[in-house]
Amino acid sequence: MTTKIKMTHTFNAPRDLVFKAFSESEHLLNWWGPKGWAFDIKKFDLRPGGLFHYKQTAPDGTEMWVKFIYHEVNSPEKIVYTNSFSDEEGNTVRAPFDANWPLEFSVTFIFSEDGDKTILTMEGEAVSPTEEEAKTLEASQDMVREGYEVTFNQLADYLLMV
Repeated sequence: MTTKIKMTHTFNAPRDLVFKAFSESEHLLNWWGPKGWAFDIKKFDLRPGGLFHYKQTAPDGTEMWVKFIYHEVNSPEKIVYTNSFSDEEGNTVRAPFDANWPLEFSVTFIFSEDGDKTILTMEGEAVSPTEEEAKTLEASQDMVREGYEVTFNQLADYLLMV
């Protein structure tokens, strides 16, 4: 059973620009999150110990709050954070779509240069999952990968405009 997810995506943009898209809220507003969902940032503090707290709203009006706690920020090479679903005040809560979804994920983004392109490596892992949470995540690997891929494709489109 695996609770780890690793994937890469190549962007036709320089590393500094791709890193800025992840590290500046005015960029994140334009591409982060599920396709077709509204995205509102409550707090964005990119530093070790800092908080990224946001709301995403589905086309049907369903709201989900999410928070990241940053652990490492090494511009323009690496960002490490723990993310979880939250309430509006930032308290960690269970995922609204599955009570057996892992409570927290540790995520690492590595930004590597390849000429004028950037290779983004994403590694994610459930933090101390219960057996049931691990089973739920393992069964959802394709859904998680697809979600990140859609988000990365949105970023690729956005990078063509900046």
